[in-house]
Amino acid sequence: MRSADALLEVRGLTRRFGGLLAVADLDFTVRPGEILGLIGPNGAGKSTTFNLIAGALRPDAGEIRAGGEPVAGLPPHEIARRGILRTFQHNRVFAGMSVVENVMVGAHTRFRAGLWSIVGARAGARAEEAAVRARAEELIGFVGLAEWREADVTTLSFGQGRLLEIARAMAGDPRLILLDEPAAGLAPAELDRLAALLRGIAARGIAVLLIEHDMRFLLPLAGRVVVLNFGVKIAEGSADEIRHHPAVIDAYLGDPAALVDAARAGESTHAAA
Repeated sequence: MRSADALLEVRGLTRRFGGLLAVADLDFTVRPGEILGLIGPNGAGKSTTFNLIAGALRPDAGEIRAGGEPVAGLPPHEIARRGILRTFQHNRVFAGMSVVENVMVGAHTRFRAGLWSIVGARAGARAEEAAVRARAEELIGFVGLAEWREADVTTLSFGQGRLLEIARAMAGDPRLILLDEPAAGLAPAELDRLAALLRGIAARGIAVLLIEHDMRFLLPLAGRVVVLNFGVKIAEGSADEIRHHPAVIDAYLGDPAALVDAARAGESTHAAA
C-alpha cells in the first residue's frame, strides 16, 4: 500500500551479489522535510541501499518511487534530475576550481546550456552563468563557507569539505539528499554546525536520509530511524523506540544504558549549539 504523503517509497527492495543477499525485501518511506536515519552494523546493507536508490545499482526485485513515479533501475543522472542527490563517505572535490565553481558544478542537472559553457562563461551562456553563480553563492553562505567562496577547494579543511559536499548537492535543487556518514571525522564543534545545517535543510522541506554510525549525533537529530542487519530491516521507529529495542541492542548498539547516555549527551550538545 502506497503512502500518499511519501516523497520516497521503497517496497520489497532486494539485491544479491552472487550468493550473498545484501538487501532483502526492504520497505520504508521518507516524507518531505523529514530526517530519517539508516543504521546497522558493517555489512548490514546500508550502502547498498543508498546505491540502489541513487541509481548506482539495479535492484533484483522491488520498487523505488520518487513522488509516486518509479525510478528503480534509472541511471544516476536521471535519478538526480528527479530530485534525489547524494554525498559520499569521502569528500569528492574538483581540484583546481574554486569553492563557488565546485558548487556550480552541482547544479548541472538544472543547466539548460552545457555545463562547461556555464563554468567557462562562453558566449550565449552568460545570463545563466550569472544566475547559477548567484545561487551557488547563496548556498555557500547557507552552509557557512561564504568567506572561502573564491578559495581553491584544496585549501579547505576536512570539515569544510563536508559542508561543500552538502552545498553542491543543494545546488541540484533536491527534494531528497542522501548523506553517507556525514559526521565521520568531524570535531565536536563541526558536528554541532552540521546538525544545525541538516535541521535547516529539513526546514526548507527537503528530506534527508543519512547513514550514520555516531549515535550521539544521529539519535537527537533523526525523526525516525530504520535499522538493518544482514540486509533485513529489524526495526523502525523514533529514536527513543530504537534505543530501547531489544533486537537493535543485540544486533548493533550494545549496552542499552550506554546508548541512552549517548543519546542524552547528544541532545544536550545539540540543544546548546
